[in-house]
Amino acid sequence: MKGKSRKNEASGEKNKSAAGTVGVMMAITLLGKILGLVRDRLLTVNYGSGSAANAFLTASRIPRVFFDTVFASAISACLIPVLGEVMEKRGKRDAFRFAGNFMTVMGAACALLTALGTVFAPQLTAFFADGYDAETAALCAYLTRIMMPTVFFTGLAFSFVGVLQTLGEFNIPAAISLVSNLAVIAYYLTLNSRFGITGLAAAFLTAWFLQAAVQVPSLLKRGFRFHPSLSVRNDEMRKVGRLLLPVMVSTWVLPINQTINSKFASRLFEGAGVSAVEHAFNLYTVIAGVFVLSVTNYLFPRLARESAQGGGEKLRSTLRGATHSTLFVVAPMTAGLFTMAGPLVDLIFGGGQFDAFSVGITARALRFMSLGMIGYAVQAVLSRAYFAEQKGRVPLAAGGISIAVNAALCVLLTDRLDVTGIALACTAAFTVNALVLALPLKRRGLGFFDGHFMLDMGKLLIASAAMAAAVWGLEELLAPRAGKLITLCVPAAAGVAIYALLTAALKVEETGIVLSAIKRKLHRG
Repeated sequence: MKGKSRKNEASGEKNKSAAGTVGVMMAITLLGKILGLVRDRLLTVNYGSGSAANAFLTASRIPRVFFDTVFASAISACLIPVLGEVMEKRGKRDAFRFAGNFMTVMGAACALLTALGTVFAPQLTAFFADGYDAETAALCAYLTRIMMPTVFFTGLAFSFVGVLQTLGEFNIPAAISLVSNLAVIAYYLTLNSRFGITGLAAAFLTAWFLQAAVQVPSLLKRGFRFHPSLSVRNDEMRKVGRLLLPVMVSTWVLPINQTINSKFASRLFEGAGVSAVEHAFNLYTVIAGVFVLSVTNYLFPRLARESAQGGGEKLRSTLRGATHSTLFVVAPMTAGLFTMAGPLVDLIFGGGQFDAFSVGITARALRFMSLGMIGYAVQAVLSRAYFAEQKGRVPLAAGGISIAVNAALCVLLTDRLDVTGIALACTAAFTVNALVLALPLKRRGLGFFDGHFMLDMGKLLIASAAMAAAVWGLEELLAPRAGKLITLCVPAAAGVAIYALLTAALKVEETGIVLSAIKRKLHRG
């Protein structure tokens, strides 16, 4: 009995440690996102939605798309499992040799992309933003050439992240965005008035270098030594190659859709549509992304284990629970963001060069993007189920259909509805992606959108709609009489309280769990 007690005690301590690590990671990630918003606000205040800002936003997107579409998945989904396997079977020395091999190959590929992007910067600008006038396009190409090496530094930084996470270090990788955002913020506060938009591009490049450099001491402390090798014929690199393609293609969806949206936005309001769509999407991903990504990062290893054990009802139950809990949080987020988009954009970005017109078009883009938040959350959860089963065909098909829907609706709606049309295209793309992922699961017996689940979703929608109406009424009442912060925060706090009360009255499971946890904590206190 004592042995069993000690075992349970050790297990409990391990769970507490894991929960503590996840909590710290979420706090660091959230702080990084907040600093990212501060960075974006400084851009809007200093440059508004004018040609310099639009050129900079497109120029900074080009290297990110290059990296995201080619290498991000290789590092996040391929390096970590293969490196972990080598470390488990053959020890750190061989694992570090493989890591050096991987970094050398990825570094060479990133350097090649950097060179190509630098040479063809004018052509890339024309492709990414064909609505710019000649002066804005020339500035964009110039800034692209300055920032193109971020592809190389990003590859290096993410490779270091993969090694550190495999070694059990999560806080340093989580903190790299803090370092980069602080570097850019420091530039705005000290050197921007002297070097302007060109200096800002150099500051972004420096920030990405720092994301890699800040991890080096931690790597050295854990005994890592770099062993360069360009070999691609060893077993480990072959395994990376086999894992890479299905995962890589599915991760193309978001950057390709963002590129399409930015391309059409460049044709609006003399290019100012780019600033509106970019800032709206950045704010959207801060609000939805921290929660959704935390859920999916926790969920993925569990789904992989259950899939390896045969899947079936256990896998279905996990998917159902994760989707249900995610929608419990995301449904009111959608309602609140749709209602409060104007005050939120005004508070975060408004002022300086970012005038009322810029606030208005950005708020409109954010409002109609928010309608896709449920689709965004569901597709993020369901796609992990397919990857856990090592089945990439359905996510590939869903991604292709999503891109086609987004492009078609941009063509049909942009001229008629300007940024609203682009936002609706984005919303439709996320929603269609989620639906295409859900249908095959049902045919395989893993579907969970049954009558009971849909009844619960109806309860969430009723509570969210009532919350939105109350929030809108409060915002209308306060806007002429109070400051920006009060106009945003008071309705938001009231909305949370109303949603909690309504979901409790409607007996939604998650509200009961939260209330029970609070009661237990108060009782212990």
